[in-house]
Amino acid sequence: MNLKKKLAEGSMTIGSWITLGDYAATEIMAKAGFDWLVIDMEHSAIELERAQNLIRIIELSGCVPLVRVSENNANIIKRVMDAGSHGVIVPMVNNREDALRAVSAVKYPPRGTRGVGLGRAQNYGLDFEKYNRWQEKSSVVIVQIEHIDAVNNLEEILEVEGVDGFMIGPYDLSASLGRPGGFGHTDFKKALAKVTAVSRRIDKARGIHVVQPDSIEVDRRIKEGYNFIVFSFDALFLGSCCADKLSRVRRRK
Repeated sequence: MNLKKKLAEGSMTIGSWITLGDYAATEIMAKAGFDWLVIDMEHSAIELERAQNLIRIIELSGCVPLVRVSENNANIIKRVMDAGSHGVIVPMVNNREDALRAVSAVKYPPRGTRGVGLGRAQNYGLDFEKYNRWQEKSSVVIVQIEHIDAVNNLEEILEVEGVDGFMIGPYDLSASLGRPGGFGHTDFKKALAKVTAVSRRIDKARGIHVVQPDSIEVDRRIKEGYNFIVFSFDALFLGSCCADKLSRVRRRK
């Protein structure tokens, strides 16, 4: 699947988050039918070597691999792209300059400033020209809107060429308002309403992380216009499923 094309068309895509770094669990999720999976290198213990193996597993399972990098850092972005990620999700993009820096780190010159290496993405040097064409046309950049400053600067962020869409980080956004986890608070709801208003004027993919594995919540977000949905994450899927099934067994006794 060409994810960049899907995002540009406004098509619905649903993915999930990899935090455990377990190869078998990642393969199971990659074959479950998600459009893409994001390897989290910000809030997990996953390092680059393991991330490359996870990218390989996701890709060979017919799913699109993305990486949420630990920071908006050109060296980190370059390395995960060279490892074969189809794109990056970049945290704490709060203004136009942050967005420009993220796009530039993904793209080779003259469009960007990414250094040229010959790793897994380039078939270890055998297919550089093919990869060069691919990265120009198909690599994906999703910016995370997770601070009230980003909400206030959203229009200028989304107008940056090469930004394919945004993803709201609900916990950090609520924390920036002084209400960590306060999704029902008026200030948080106002911030989301502002995001909705701006994103309707600018045709970019609209993303949000539905943290709990709640399909009803996913449906609600889709009705609100979100089309890049992060549906929970590996550890919570596992934990909630175990707890639910066990509680059902215990109730029968």
